Order: sequence, then C-alpha cells, then structure tokens
Amino acid sequence: MRFFDPHIHLTSRTTDDLAAMAQAGVRAVIEPAFWVGQPRTQAGSFVDYFTSLIGWERFRAGQFGIAHYCAIGMNSKEANDRALAKDVLELLPRFALKEGVVAVGEIGFDEITEAEEYAYRWQVEFAVENDMVVMVHSPHRDKKRGIVRSIEIAQELGLPMEKLIIDHNNEETVDDTLDAGAWAAFTIYPDTKMDSARFCTMVEKYGPERIICDSSADWGISNPLSVPETAALMKSRGIPDEHIRLTTWQNALDAYAQSGQIDVEALQADAVIDQRQTFLDNSVLRGQEPKIEARG
Repeated sequence: MRFFDPHIHLTSRTTDDLAAMAQAGVRAVIEPAFWVGQPRTQAGSFVDYFTSLIGWERFRAGQFGIAHYCAIGMNSKEANDRALAKDVLELLPRFALKEGVVAVGEIGFDEITEAEEYAYRWQVEFAVENDMVVMVHSPHRDKKRGIVRSIEIAQELGLPMEKLIIDHNNEETVDDTLDAGAWAAFTIYPDTKMDSARFCTMVEKYGPERIICDSSADWGISNPLSVPETAALMKSRGIPDEHIRLTTWQNALDAYAQSGQIDVEALQADAVIDQRQTFLDNSVLRGQEPKIEARG
C-alpha cells in the first residue's frame, strides 16, 4: 500500500527518516510552511525558508522516491509580529504561485488574536483570488473556537469548502469541520493532538469521507512514520482496506490535486530514483555510492 502524508515538516527530518518513510511506503508528502521553533526577526529569513521548500527539500525527498509538494503561508504564531507579518504577506505572491505549491498554508489561529485574524483573512482572500486550496492550522488551546472561526471567515470570504482543509482536528471539532463541508485532517502526534487508536475510532464512527491522516512530524518529539503505522493499526482493527486507502492516500490526493500542481498519473507510477542528480551542485550522498532504481 502507498501512503500520502499531507502534513510533514521535512526540513526538520534527517535523510534516515526519508529512507525509512520510503521503505514504509510513503510515496508523497506535503510540507507546509510553519514556525521553526524560535521567532524569525526579518522577512529575509522567510525568503530563504520558502526558497528551500520549493527547492532543496523537494529535491532531497525525491532522492528517496518521495514526491514532495509544499504549502506557502504566514504562520499564525509569527503573525502576531505585525511589522514582520506585513513584510512576509507582501512576499507570498512571489512564492505561493510556484510549481509544486499545492496550498496556502499552514495558516489560521494560535492565540486567536486580531493580528492572527488579519493575516488569515489576507491569505484566504489571496487563495480565493487565485483559486487555491487552503490548509488551516488549528490552535493547541481553545481549538474548537479557533476552527469554528477559521471556517466562518473562509465562508464569509467565498472560499469553496471543498478547498478548505482543517488540520489538527479532534473529537471536539470533527463535526464542525465535516458539517461545513471541509476536509478533516487529523495529526497523529505522540502524546498530543491525536494518537493512532483515536484516529481509528474516528474512522469507525464517521467513515472515510473527507477524513485525512497525517503526521505533522517536525523538530519536536514526533514520528515521520505515523501514517503507515496508523494504517497498520486500522488493518489490525478490521477497518476495511478501502477506508484505509482513502484516509491515508486518496483523500489527501483528491483534496490537494485541486491545486492543479499534482501529476496524479505520475504519482501512481513507480518512483524513479537517480541519486547521481544534484541540486545547485549539492547532493544528499556526501561522497557515498549513488542508488539508481525504480521503487514501487
């Protein structure tokens, strides 16, 4: 079985992680722009970061047979620095319309402040104007209020609900997300957000329609194999194979293929790995023997 992890921060992961993901069947990922663990102080930091998402990180994943897409956005936490947010928002059109960018994201709320709402509105309006998908980050605290507000604003600004993916859902928020007609993504993250067993219960209760599994693996204690491991648990609990396929592959593909940036036919084919390739004269190998193979 192939897997699509539509929310993972590969910038924070090692090549060992990429090799393990490929071995476990992860064929495609989406890397959304996010907070890197400490505040950035100038817009130039975002220029370099966005550039890496559409460049080096895409190349690096491809060296292991993993198709890499990304989302570009001003994250909610740093949106509270109003001067910085203004400069970063002005940068977004320069990056968000590039090849391989499948959404504006991850955007939304953290503390649910006026500054966060301003940045969120600006970016949703940009997405509507450019017919883009939106990936929403939901708050760690007061999650339900943040998700409801995110949906209300998106509806107010005319974003089609089928182009809205709400991430980090839980038992308290899933009804709000699904009832709105949006996609409900669940982050399988150790000891926080949601674990694999709870996700299985969600699929058993709601079925697979518009339900998406992801890892959100980043610089914190997290697991880049969350999606294949959750699929294995679903299998052991007797959840139908088709429900597993939908929640760990097809739903993410359907949601983000609306961007027009995913070659679905190519993604269904075997990955061709040629580690003789370089990116700006740089390689992942550091002098090691390159692999040349096709991976099914």
